[in-house]
Amino acid sequence: MKIAMVGSGYVGLVSGACFADFGHDVVCIDKDPRKIDSLKAGIMPIYEPGLAELVASNVKAGRLSFTTDLAEGIAGAGAIFIAVGTPSRRGDGHADLSFVYAVAEEIGANLRQPAVIVTKSTVPVGTGDEVERILRESGTSVNFAVASNPEFLREGAAIGDFKHPDRIVVGTEDEWARGVMTEVYRPLFLNKSPMLFTSRRSSELIKYAANAFLAVKITFINEMADLCEKVGADVQDVSRGIGMDGRIGAKFLHAGPGYGGSCFPKDTLALLKTAEDHEAPTRIVEAVVKVNDARKRAMGRKVIEALGGMDAARGKKVALLGLTFKPNTDDMRDAPSIAIAQALDDAGVEVAAYDPEGMDQAAPLMAHVAMQPNAYAAIEGADAIVIVTEWDAFRALDLDRVKAIAKAPVLVDLRNVYDPAEVRAKGFTYASVGRP
Repeated sequence: MKIAMVGSGYVGLVSGACFADFGHDVVCIDKDPRKIDSLKAGIMPIYEPGLAELVASNVKAGRLSFTTDLAEGIAGAGAIFIAVGTPSRRGDGHADLSFVYAVAEEIGANLRQPAVIVTKSTVPVGTGDEVERILRESGTSVNFAVASNPEFLREGAAIGDFKHPDRIVVGTEDEWARGVMTEVYRPLFLNKSPMLFTSRRSSELIKYAANAFLAVKITFINEMADLCEKVGADVQDVSRGIGMDGRIGAKFLHAGPGYGGSCFPKDTLALLKTAEDHEAPTRIVEAVVKVNDARKRAMGRKVIEALGGMDAARGKKVALLGLTFKPNTDDMRDAPSIAIAQALDDAGVEVAAYDPEGMDQAAPLMAHVAMQPNAYAAIEGADAIVIVTEWDAFRALDLDRVKAIAKAPVLVDLRNVYDPAEVRAKGFTYASVGRP
């Protein structure tokens, strides 16, 4: 089947490359000519492990191509995916659907064959209804259906998630659309991936509900970490103890500096706005958003305390190791490091930093931070070293070398990467999250 993927960002590019790897003929479409030119040259606009190789192999096989021409790209496609951004709208926090609706209008003006229009972007409940209205008012005379197919890709593990999904959710009440979507995902049936067909509105809400629930788990264990520090318990033991309960599960119970990224912050906010609009307030999610925002700044204060307090911290140097919101990505959206670095700068602390992939993205957001070529360059002369993102490169630092080049042997481990006893045995003052 020919598939058109409108939008060549994180979701569109990963999905398009994976569909091509399944054997479909895929055209990725984007308005940005520089992005398309780069993709044609084999240069990826994002960092995702394995993506460059996957794109290159499918381009070479003739199954994957790129264009800025939507009319050309959707010609002959049986499924047309909308995978454009839906950022938080300035001023009110609602999801900005202007890109989705603009694509729907353009598809309607250029559709020449029957096709299923599939919303892959994360959108609020009812967006599919509006997309369908736009298409019908475009005057197209061909048969079409509108379906919802949310993505559940973790940055840093997106290709594996796409090819071995926990579930494939498709929202449509149209039998023909169900058949088309079944054919699109048929290669995954070999892996016995469960395919859940729902109403379109249920599918749209599933994505938001899933992300909100995961955000709740992260925020819950972070609050338990604060309590552990007060009462002398170990949050890692608590996490393991509750995670072994099958009703709870062990994932997303790792204490840290708060969640960030492209999904959780904007999706929890969009869910709140949708709930308010329909007079069904979600108080738990509302609390999660507030607690998570406050936590990031609190981690900055935790570092300042390790420096001896506000007065003692002024003029000192801190090395931040890891800037992206999680490892194996270059995504800086709502990364905890931004708030931490700002809190340190506000306190008069000099900040140096290193991240294996995210410094180009981070630099415009952190003008006051000195980016360094490696971890040890950032550590040199530092009064405290802070692990913000748990990249593998930071899990086995040469602590003897760190102690020799740092001004003071102070390690603040916001991801609980190290064993406290081992680090203290090396002569470090060590602070972590939720551990005595």
